[in-house]
Amino acid sequence: MSIYTRTGDGGETSLANGTRVSKADPRVEAYGTIDEANCAVGMALEVVTDSRMREVLVFVQQRLFNCTSYLATPPEARSHDGGRVDDEDVSFLEDAIDAFDSVAGPPESFVLPGGSELAARLHVARTVVRRAERRVVALDRAQDADGCVARFLNRLSDALFAAARAALALEGAAEITWDRDATRPEP
Repeated sequence: MSIYTRTGDGGETSLANGTRVSKADPRVEAYGTIDEANCAVGMALEVVTDSRMREVLVFVQQRLFNCTSYLATPPEARSHDGGRVDDEDVSFLEDAIDAFDSVAGPPESFVLPGGSELAARLHVARTVVRRAERRVVALDRAQDADGCVARFLNRLSDALFAAARAALALEGAAEITWDRDATRPEP
């Protein structure tokens, strides 16, 4: 099977059941942005050294792929026997957030992205997940999505924030905090 099919050259793509839709369709935008989020998590994984954080992020990648698969299938063609996320996955993320927070402690100020390569990558992943969440909410308003996918993405962005803070704590690096009165550097 060839990687290129030329079937998308006219601006359409196939959903999981073969239905052709515009590449600008809200469903395609939603699952495409989740795919982008999965790539960002993969980039973060490349520099993770903590075994528990690695386990969490690898699991997250699997569930993000479930989200893409689920959203790529129109509601009338879905089977309800797997390939999605559920409330237990949301609870898993909440437990991960609590664990990461126990490493980093409570934030004392607004945290800016950065501080280490891993923390910066996790913050990028967090923002892409937030965009994916917005796309899923828009899809739900326009067509039919799954509220659990949006909840999973919402909790995942929080988990990635907490993971970024935990990464800094584990690396012994300082958080960069927001200073509303920061002084401009000399030219």
